[in-house]
Amino acid sequence: MNGSVAYLVTAAGCLIGVAGIVVAVVAIWRARTRTKQPRNPGPTDPFRDRDADALRGDPRRLSPGDIVEIRGTSYAVRGSVLLKEGTWTWSEHLLDDAGGGQLWLSVEEDPDLELVLWTTDPALTLTPGAPTVDLDGHRYTSNESGHALFTGTGTTGLDPSGAMRYHDYRGPGALRLSFEAYGNAAWEVARGDVLHRSDVMIYPQAGPGKVG
Repeated sequence: MNGSVAYLVTAAGCLIGVAGIVVAVVAIWRARTRTKQPRNPGPTDPFRDRDADALRGDPRRLSPGDIVEIRGTSYAVRGSVLLKEGTWTWSEHLLDDAGGGQLWLSVEEDPDLELVLWTTDPALTLTPGAPTVDLDGHRYTSNESGHALFTGTGTTGLDPSGAMRYHDYRGPGALRLSFEAYGNAAWEVARGDVLHRSDVMIYPQAGPGKVG
């Protein structure tokens, strides 16, 4: 092979190599372009980005006239009590069931939201103050106590406002025990059961300043 022929062969090989590189670059560019093309969005769940708690209602906004469903049983909020001790506030709501029974629901943030369903037990003659209280085979440990001012709305059986004393005990698991005395009244004892947020569904009563 003479020099001219060798030169032509070499040049042809270089051209083929360059052409191959160009083809590869174009192929990669097209592939990336196809990847970036927007896809037609499919149907979406309208509640996909909604907070499940928000859909169940806000217990912190409970007021007389609202309906609360707790573990499948519906209650009407008969009255509400707002309590304040220094900068700390919490609320308690008197609930009526269809059979005429009454329970209390406390709503407290300390700092997490805690919901406790209370049943007053007039038969108990216990008094607070001891570090522990034994009741029905369970031991309750003193958790907190103090004095608070209260303001009531609706029908609660209490004065519209005043002062109260409390002493709370924690039992095993979700069990609670509470002592409360409003004004000059004697101590009332209530057994409590901590609720999970999913146990509670709220149906607000539409009215001025409320969302129905």
